[in-house]
Amino acid sequence: MSIFVNTHSKVTINKYTMLFVNAIRPGIRLYGYPGGGFVKVYQFLYFYRSKNTTYSMINEGFKILDCALIAIATGEKAQNLREFRDRLKNVHPGCLYYHFWGGLLHPHFDDPEFQNDFAVWASRYLHDPKISEQLAIIDANVFEDIEDLRNEIIEIVEERLFESEHVPWVKTGQEFHFIRSQIVIFDTGVSYADPLELLDVIPKMSLGSIFFHFIDSRRRTPGNRNDFSVWLTGFGDKYEGLIEALDNIDPSFTTLHELRQEINNAFTNYFKEVSDGKST
Repeated sequence: MSIFVNTHSKVTINKYTMLFVNAIRPGIRLYGYPGGGFVKVYQFLYFYRSKNTTYSMINEGFKILDCALIAIATGEKAQNLREFRDRLKNVHPGCLYYHFWGGLLHPHFDDPEFQNDFAVWASRYLHDPKISEQLAIIDANVFEDIEDLRNEIIEIVEERLFESEHVPWVKTGQEFHFIRSQIVIFDTGVSYADPLELLDVIPKMSLGSIFFHFIDSRRRTPGNRNDFSVWLTGFGDKYEGLIEALDNIDPSFTTLHELRQEINNAFTNYFKEVSDGKST
């Protein structure tokens, strides 16, 4: 699930809420706390938000939001590939979200070639290069429903189990621990009415904002789009070229730093062409 933190609302929080927020985003200061400060914290939407609960900014200013992911232990673990398959069938959808997208906000430097935790575990502990490669090339962003992603992983694992004479095990202490994610969304209190203003803003956006508006957005918008494109459609066909450039950005197998640069390039190139009279 998501928790929304709006630093302009007046609902008293207690020390436990503050500790909770600081634990996931050290250094965040919520107005006036401690000592009578106020902040609004409430359950927002399920982490994968259904299509009819789209975070919409059409015909409004583009509101910059930030986010962080909380890791929640589920107690579910697997010591071999069969157990991994069995647990995968029933774990919370938030586990898939965390193990596929959580690494973007918390990058792993020891296994940079793998973009999801499942592939890392299969390679490092199961020592099975075939299934680790199969898991590594899964593009989670192409699945409109996270349950379709679950089914794809299960199918790959079951195929590997069928063709293997022995079920690979890992040593005690090397089990795969399923972690569930919960996203916390921070309202920065900043919004922009003119797309041109974003030229100076995007390079300075936090990686959490890039994640929320370009990665997380695909789980809650019709057509699995980014928030920039969704917002720009509110201007009719005025920014059609920019929307096309943004929609053509592939967020798979990249870092948030690189993704931010690609988004910035799309805006910069588009408005340069506009100023040169080459685009509309």
